[in-house]
Amino acid sequence: MKAVRFVNPEGETRIGALGEDGTITDAGAAGPQGFVPTTLAWDALQQADGPTHKAEDVKLLHPVVPNKLIGIGLNYRSHAEESQLEIPAVPVIFAKFSSSLVGHGAEIVIPREETRPDYEGEVAVVIGQGIYRADEAEARAAVGGIAAINDVSGRRAQLETPLRQFTLGKSFDTFSPLGPCIASAGGVDLADLDLRTTVSGEVMQDANTRDLIFSVVELIEYISAGVTLEPGDVIATGTPSGVGDSRSPKRYLREGDTVEIYVEGVGTLSNPVRNER
Repeated sequence: MKAVRFVNPEGETRIGALGEDGTITDAGAAGPQGFVPTTLAWDALQQADGPTHKAEDVKLLHPVVPNKLIGIGLNYRSHAEESQLEIPAVPVIFAKFSSSLVGHGAEIVIPREETRPDYEGEVAVVIGQGIYRADEAEARAAVGGIAAINDVSGRRAQLETPLRQFTLGKSFDTFSPLGPCIASAGGVDLADLDLRTTVSGEVMQDANTRDLIFSVVELIEYISAGVTLEPGDVIATGTPSGVGDSRSPKRYLREGDTVEIYVEGVGTLSNPVRNER
């Protein structure tokens, strides 16, 4: 099953079931958190019987509005190698402001001050049940769904501070496209998902979660030791090699680009890029 949050032709924000043919069946009004992938929410989505819309007739929004949007740095072996950094002994955790979220099709807007805007295709994990100090089984059970996320990164802002504080450069408005849907995680092998990033038709990142340094389950165990993960919280699990800042020559985002993030079992998240006016 796949869930979306969308604006219908009447201007109402709704939850919908995304079919294999790309049509969206209305499942009811969206609450303030959008689609939170609890067991009850998936059960309700399966019963969706409202009007059916073509995708081009609605506006897709980011499917969930998380209380916490958590980023993971340096979590693919290939990315650590291209960055010429040692494999971390523990997960690298940072925060992204939820105000940076946008949905499928929305513009990524590069602030005037940002000279090194970069893309980072990632698998996003959406928490489906509250968890604190999870063990392995509890951590896996807490995964309510997966999505694609672009951890757009302003490298100038990210790297110009002495301690390389990530939060600002990772949290500019529009710098967290998420979607196009949340796919159910039931029966999904989170340790074997294909991930691909394309910028204006050129494949930049092509990887599989087999290359993760810390698995999804390990990340949830680590984070929940001290932080309660709540339904709807999102973890962006890290990006593989191929980011623009590590290329020669470097390949930053520029006006007119379109960034596409494909996650196996989810689909493709696509966003155009423009400069701030």
